[in-house]
Amino acid sequence: MTLATPRSVGTATPATLPTADHLLDTPLPQLLAEHGVDVSTLETDPGFTGGAYVRADGSLLFVRPAGRPEAEWEMVARSMLGRALRVPLPDLPSLYELTEL
Repeated sequence: MTLATPRSVGTATPATLPTADHLLDTPLPQLLAEHGVDVSTLETDPGFTGGAYVRADGSLLFVRPAGRPEAEWEMVARSMLGRALRVPLPDLPSLYELTEL
């Protein structure tokens, strides 16, 4: 998965950032709505597991590959959101790597 990040995300400050527990335990649709994340599902290369883009206004766009397992999307989306918000989360399984451009 790829995360492209300019300076900051939304209006989050250290005082308003979610906790790791919140990012891991909140139902994903609710979590994405809380942070105004737009999700676009696209046909992609088989090895692509997701991507995130921080727009100029700080809003987030996540790319969800069509046909990938739901559990994988849950893990990848939470990881991308944690990285974008700079909230430390546990490492992804060794099959996955989060890369910032």
